[in-house]
Amino acid sequence: MNEIIGIRKEYKNKWERRSPIIPEHVKFIKQKYDIETIVQPSSIRIFSEDEYRKKGARIDEDLSKCKVIFGIKEMPKNFFEKNKTYVFFSHTIKGQKYNMPMLKRMMEKGCTLIDYEKITDDDGRRLVFFGRYAGLAGMIDTLWGFGKKLEHEKIKQPFSKIKKTVDYNSLDEAEHQLTKISNYIKKEGLPSILSPLIVGFAGYGNVSKGAQEIIDLLPIKEIKPSEIKSIFKNPSNKLIYKVVFKEKDMVEPKSSDQKFELYDYYNNPEKYHSVFEKYVPYLSILMNCIYWEKKYPRLITKKFIKKRFYDKDFRLKIIGDISVDIEGAIEITSKTTDSGMPVFVYNPLKDLIEDGYSNEGIVVMAVDNLPCELPMESSNYFSNSLIPYIKGVASADYTVDFKSFDIPSEIKKAVILYKGKLTPDYEYIKKFL
Repeated sequence: MNEIIGIRKEYKNKWERRSPIIPEHVKFIKQKYDIETIVQPSSIRIFSEDEYRKKGARIDEDLSKCKVIFGIKEMPKNFFEKNKTYVFFSHTIKGQKYNMPMLKRMMEKGCTLIDYEKITDDDGRRLVFFGRYAGLAGMIDTLWGFGKKLEHEKIKQPFSKIKKTVDYNSLDEAEHQLTKISNYIKKEGLPSILSPLIVGFAGYGNVSKGAQEIIDLLPIKEIKPSEIKSIFKNPSNKLIYKVVFKEKDMVEPKSSDQKFELYDYYNNPEKYHSVFEKYVPYLSILMNCIYWEKKYPRLITKKFIKKRFYDKDFRLKIIGDISVDIEGAIEITSKTTDSGMPVFVYNPLKDLIEDGYSNEGIVVMAVDNLPCELPMESSNYFSNSLIPYIKGVASADYTVDFKSFDIPSEIKKAVILYKGKLTPDYEYIKKFL
């Protein structure tokens, strides 16, 4: 008997139009592996029901016949069926409080949970991800917010022509407009009040690389963190300066007798403190692209912003917080935003936030599902990275004990729950339940 998998419709918000498996891959797994696909109907998914139907999928609200169900975002508690396997971004591995009720329900139902975020190779590198597209969309939205903030401050500049990511028909259209802006900057230059315009990137992984792809469409000169101050001596208004910060730039050992060591920092972060704030006043835009947990130092604190924001030499206008850890690495990120209004303003004097970009303070872009703003491109990319593992997930025997569970090793590392119980690597989540 052939296996049957399901594709759940996404309805977390109206912007979520992605699909984990594209129509072309539905046809591929049917022809190569005889795996059937049932797709829940959706009025907002980027691919139409007809596109799936033409590639051999069945369209049905009922996924009860499916052995494994694939989705993108968290699933509602009443969606889970007894003993089924679900594959999605669960946002549970940090013990996220808001998703513990969902995890409990899955445990009660004896479900198996496979989390895309933990599908990794032997070196721990993620294999199935949207990170690049979070970076692409987040950078566009941040440049939009930057332009709007400057426009509100009556500063004429070309960034005000940039639209929100969701207002472009495609990534190509957004890149085309950025290329035109690049040509303008090369020819006309930026107003002197903005020069030097320095864009900082905290982190250098897939998210950061995606964001840098967008900024690199502009006339860029990359500099080192140690060169930031010297740029102010003779800046060019026909360039944008890009600086990428690695861990050794952002933190240093508390003890003067100790040297920075990357693995020591990750294993013993309490021995280090942040030095990142020394760079912040020189940046016009900061993109936060780092993985962060509470054990790590913050990049920016409220105390620092309150102390320095009103200094004459403080230049930071906007933070593109792509990582979006609430009150995390960027302490002023106190909520998430959505694609309709990607930004809010943090007022350091009042310690308050207001949606939009027109109030006094620092603008923060904090959309928590940025890849959905490029639904076609991100779904194609994601499905291509997922397709090598679909047969293994669909054909696995979920009746055996976990030690005997035969599934590709990359996937086995991503099994959070197995038949309703936390697997050995994730037993630490018990303390959050």
